[in-house]
Amino acid sequence: MKSKIVKINAVDNVAVALQNLLKDEQVVVDGHTITLLEDIPAKHKFYLNEMLPGSSVTMYGVLVGKIQTHVWPGMRMSTDNLKHAAEGYAYRNNVFTWQPPDVSKFQQQTFNGYHRKDGRVGTANYWLFIPTVFCENRNLDVIKEALQNQLGYGNTAKYKNYVGDLINAYQSNESIDAIDFAPTQYHHKRVFKNIDGIKFLNHQGGCGGIRQDAAVLSKLLAAYADHPNVAGVTVLSLGCQNLQTQDFLSDLKTLHPQYDKPTFIFEQQQSQSEEQLISDAIKQTFEGLIEANKIERSPAPLSKLSLGVKCGGSDGFSGISANPAVGYAADLLVALGGTVLLAEFPELCGVEQNLIDRTNSKEDAEKFIHLMQRYDDIVTKAGSSFSMNPSPGNIKDGLITDAIKSAGAAKKGGTSPVVDVLDYTEVATKPGLNLVCTPGNDVEATTGKAAAGATLILFTTGLGTPTGNPICPVIKVATNTTLATKMSDIIDIDTGGIIEGTVTIEQMGEQILTYCIAAASGEVVPKSVQLNQDDFIPWKRGVSL
Repeated sequence: MKSKIVKINAVDNVAVALQNLLKDEQVVVDGHTITLLEDIPAKHKFYLNEMLPGSSVTMYGVLVGKIQTHVWPGMRMSTDNLKHAAEGYAYRNNVFTWQPPDVSKFQQQTFNGYHRKDGRVGTANYWLFIPTVFCENRNLDVIKEALQNQLGYGNTAKYKNYVGDLINAYQSNESIDAIDFAPTQYHHKRVFKNIDGIKFLNHQGGCGGIRQDAAVLSKLLAAYADHPNVAGVTVLSLGCQNLQTQDFLSDLKTLHPQYDKPTFIFEQQQSQSEEQLISDAIKQTFEGLIEANKIERSPAPLSKLSLGVKCGGSDGFSGISANPAVGYAADLLVALGGTVLLAEFPELCGVEQNLIDRTNSKEDAEKFIHLMQRYDDIVTKAGSSFSMNPSPGNIKDGLITDAIKSAGAAKKGGTSPVVDVLDYTEVATKPGLNLVCTPGNDVEATTGKAAAGATLILFTTGLGTPTGNPICPVIKVATNTTLATKMSDIIDIDTGGIIEGTVTIEQMGEQILTYCIAAASGEVVPKSVQLNQDDFIPWKRGVSL
């Protein structure tokens, strides 16, 4: 029988409705019967005790808020009666021991990836176009229009050809009602079977802002060029911008002194014409694609996987189903020698102490504290706060405070020790759980995770979001079956069985890792990749939650 409610941690003084509950309905929690004082929608919380203003509310075993008005058992948690609060944090030389999960099912498994000369293994093989400045975005768009569909990577040809059929019918005085949209008729076969895509990093930076933004952008673009999922790079520069080509190349060599991927650079102010710039870039890139296409997938140990974990469009089930399941998959991968990247620092608010206590070194713990406090200072000076992180959609679906959202969000990282702490654009070099400083903003966070070296991203969602990344396949994990069914075109994995009681977190975590292995091998293609959801937004280090 499906449970109606769940109390997540023994010390919690709230419970979560797993289905819609009605006023005057009775539920039993810890052997005590509580009569609900109002309707409690699924995903929302209700109080287990009478509490006065100022009382602490605990969920996931941590402080998540302070009571604002007198509340009674069975009353629904809301923004009117609860405000965000979180405990302080500090380094305290904690001794942390971890019991890894049983990985015997995966011990001998491999994935078929693209092996790079430096020993890293990509889950995809992309060619990358990079503009050093926003002035080149239009030229990138022209090249994209020319290459994508002709080489079989675009998903707009089906619509263009559909419009063409409609035009032909109209001009022939035929009824357009007879013209049906049939996507399979408009499919272009790939020219290069070992190239998974040609990606374009359009952005709004490189000039006109402060020099520090251009410097950070340079490091970000260098990290993308050096990414194991990238086979080669074409760079377009105007010539006079803040982010000079030599700065980008210098950052690339600093990041990877032995970098030797084909990298073609075109500067418009040194070109005879725009036509020459574009045609030369297309021709040389085509030659590069011919060579990159010679690389084929071959087996690699699971320790070569680098898994980013992210949530967006979160709901009240995120911390109960999808995030813990992804966290278990993360623990499995860490136990197998792989790398996991947990970011979104505004969504670690309230669980900092747990992460600090799990950090292997004092130096890394203090770096995490410094990055969190610096981030918080920037936000506070702008008149905002981490407490403003939950979106209207989050709140509507039961995430009342940032600490509640954060405590559930942190579950994605699993339970393993923290082996390293990375600032934005720093690349992970240590296997195990890494903390990466990014905003919680979906695209800025996934952009930062890919820069840190993620070769796959697991993205949990309770409300649905089309977010993807140009070079790192993003796998969408639904917290509930209703969403997975309604938005089946963007969802890859449904963890709703955890809420229904038909599958355990551990079983779902194993299923998620199995899917990741298939995706890393090119055996399944995540929906975000199929739809070319290539979102890329550099973080300017301003106020972004």
